[in-house]
Amino acid sequence: MFDPDDLEAIREGKREWEEETLSPTLDRFGEREEEFTTDTGGQDVKRLYTPDDVADLDYEDDVGFPGEEPYTRGVYPTMHRGRLWTMRQYAGMGTAAETNERFNYLIDQGSSGLSMAFDLPTQMGYDSDAAMAAGEVGKSGVAIDSLADFERVFDGIPLDEVSTSMTINAPASILLAMYIAVGDRQGVDREELRGTIQNDIMKEYIARNLYIYPPEQSMRLITDIFEFCAEEVPSFNTISISGYHIREAGSTAAQEIAFTLGDGIEYVQAAVDAGLDVDEFAPQLSFFFNAHNNIFEEVAKFRAARRMWAEIMEERFGAENPKSKQLKFHTQTAGSTLTAQQIENNVVRVSYQALAAVLGGTQSLHTNGKDEALSLPTEQSVRTALRTQQILAHESGAADTIDPLAGSYYVESLTDDIEAEAFEIMEEVDRRGGMLDGVKSQWVQRQIQDTAFERQREIEEGERIIVGVNEFEVEEEDRHVDLEDVSEEEEQAQVDRVQALREDRDDEAVEDALASLRDACRGDANVMPHIVDAVKAYATVGEIADVMREEFGEYKPGQ
Repeated sequence: MFDPDDLEAIREGKREWEEETLSPTLDRFGEREEEFTTDTGGQDVKRLYTPDDVADLDYEDDVGFPGEEPYTRGVYPTMHRGRLWTMRQYAGMGTAAETNERFNYLIDQGSSGLSMAFDLPTQMGYDSDAAMAAGEVGKSGVAIDSLADFERVFDGIPLDEVSTSMTINAPASILLAMYIAVGDRQGVDREELRGTIQNDIMKEYIARNLYIYPPEQSMRLITDIFEFCAEEVPSFNTISISGYHIREAGSTAAQEIAFTLGDGIEYVQAAVDAGLDVDEFAPQLSFFFNAHNNIFEEVAKFRAARRMWAEIMEERFGAENPKSKQLKFHTQTAGSTLTAQQIENNVVRVSYQALAAVLGGTQSLHTNGKDEALSLPTEQSVRTALRTQQILAHESGAADTIDPLAGSYYVESLTDDIEAEAFEIMEEVDRRGGMLDGVKSQWVQRQIQDTAFERQREIEEGERIIVGVNEFEVEEEDRHVDLEDVSEEEEQAQVDRVQALREDRDDEAVEDALASLRDACRGDANVMPHIVDAVKAYATVGEIADVMREEFGEYKPGQ
């Protein structure tokens, strides 16, 4: 809080500055724009910020110290001074063997965590030889059909020494079971397994449409994972509640955190309704946010989200464990900002986005390759992306002090503005019955679509400059880029592998494991132990998912 007399003196000084210094300059030169806004147009950006813009700021209640509520300045006392963020590079290279090769390359290059991308058939719970998988096997990530593929992916990679993030949602229970099974085969204590499964089905209904089961059954799977991991795999993050894809679909920064935290509320409430103690499972929750180009907006967004989640967990759910209130998050730079034109410009965009994530206090970070909007990144571009993080960590000084933009009149004001707008959106969500009802009615999707439409209109009419696309273009640009690709021969080889596996395995063991899973689905037993047994018997992703399809049904929007 500022002394009222000091604030009045600042206001008077600003009025004098505007009259004596600013006005003659504006009369002569004007300004670049009639009005300035943050990148997504959510907040007006004033010409100048002073203590008057944060006059109501209470340091202890609103900002505080790192590692203490309200966690605005970070969830750990030393933040990046004590331990750098985990440097993850997204990889999934068609086949399990290629992915193993890329993982080992990344580890050799200094990556401190693995991030696993799956192809569309795997994400939808289909085997590579399913009719629905034709033409998509290995195209957007690694094809995983059975535990045998997972064993190939992690061959020679000790799971007690790495942290692995898996971007998988509808069949998250199956892929998590495979990871646990590989750890068991390696002799790794389950308590030592570290990593994250995305497991965020709400954002699939909202933004990506890679869902399988109806919402109620999907929520049951998620709460079963919460319960199972709290007992068996306590160091593994059971969900990564994702605003990333909400932002990629076109949302504003405030919408991103409002809808993401709204999804988090749905998951916590579902778990509490299932009889779980909030302080038993909430410390394993994690979040996943986007980093766009506007550095200050993104930093303010991250700071606001931390403060909001601490308040939500304490006031809405009565959480007492400090770890239950700490919003820990992974960040990925914005794929939607990458352009095919002047592709080298993407290296610059990614660098600024990564800087925003670091200044905002991220716990882990993926930096996109310059070609990631076109395909899986090549070895050269993924190395440059990783080097971007390493230069930030070791050369820029950005990680040397905690929350370095704290106290900035602009950043503190913007943090308050984004928080206020996000809470306003969340109040509207509550009035509509919560995120699940908002998604079922398509209200949430419409809010994002309207924002995306307006942004595209601004680009097409030249109101929003995208360098190299609608301004600063090159007339004769060489657009040849070497891209990763999966051949028809490689796809057929994967099909042959899964068919050979079915011929060689113990069919009786598979049938028994799938029958036990079916019984668990029909009752109220936790399904996770049965899925682990099924994957260890080498039941395939498709076979396990099909059991749950038959018992739970498939989701059709509007029904």
